[in-house]
Amino acid sequence: MDTVLDRPAPPADIASVSLGDFAQDREAFAQALGHSFERYGFAVVSNHGISSDLIARAEAASKALFALPVEAKLHYLPTGGGGQRGYTAFGVETAKDAKAVDLKEFWHVGRELPPGHRYEAQMAPNIWPQELADFRGVMTELFAAFEATGLRLLEAIARYLTLDPDFFADTVADGNSVLRLLHYPPVEGDGPSIRAGAHEDINTITLLLGAEEAGLELRDRDGQWLSVRPKEGELAVNVGDMLQRLTNDRLRSTTHRVSNPVSARRGHARYSMPFFLHFRPDYLIETLPGCIDAAHPDRYPEPITAHDYLMQRLREIKLL
Repeated sequence: MDTVLDRPAPPADIASVSLGDFAQDREAFAQALGHSFERYGFAVVSNHGISSDLIARAEAASKALFALPVEAKLHYLPTGGGGQRGYTAFGVETAKDAKAVDLKEFWHVGRELPPGHRYEAQMAPNIWPQELADFRGVMTELFAAFEATGLRLLEAIARYLTLDPDFFADTVADGNSVLRLLHYPPVEGDGPSIRAGAHEDINTITLLLGAEEAGLELRDRDGQWLSVRPKEGELAVNVGDMLQRLTNDRLRSTTHRVSNPVSARRGHARYSMPFFLHFRPDYLIETLPGCIDAAHPDRYPEPITAHDYLMQRLREIKLL
């Protein structure tokens, strides 16, 4: 596999769209967002409503978490569930069809469910590090903020697809969304592994904070790797495979990766916080009729629940 060292990819020409404009002109925002998704599978969103104070507190908590001794972090390994809660150690996750492991460690925070909830069997309880008193509070707050922003983006997507603006509200109600805290340690030398191998996201949409540090790249339609470079505080948002399937590939789940840094940055760690917004587990992913016509026959004639699809994909990346 290409180690992608010392050859930064050219920037993708992704114009930033402001979620602050959504209230003034919902249709204009929806068109801008949808066109970016159709062209790149990605969009860059500013004024997204997640406060800078919350982001700073979450970043500090994430860095404190990964600064814990390895022995302490290993006490929080998940039991079953495909690694969807708690700690996943460095060098475990492998991109689909890849042989080399990714150069990262991460922590997953899921939805907090009350006892007896109908999705209790599909969504494991969270695992919280006992060493960090404020961790649970800040991550629960960040989860809720990500979800609120995600719902606004989904409304824009529904408008772009000429669906009822509230179409997605029920599809993601109590969804199996996951907040991932990522730590990519400094890169010590050349090798077959990169920080995150080429992959597509499994979920509905992904909202990513922390992509200002170079490395996030998407594969364009002509096969060229392009760099995604949001400004500080902006979100990088991308389409996941579940939404691609639902829309019969009209909205693209683009292959992307996190490349290794150039020489001047090899000694620097990279931190990011993606939020994988998921459908509810029992939502049946069935191709939208409005995305099927003579030129675009149904690519996915067999419906599948979001939970079954998730389990299928977790097996492919060796987390299950």
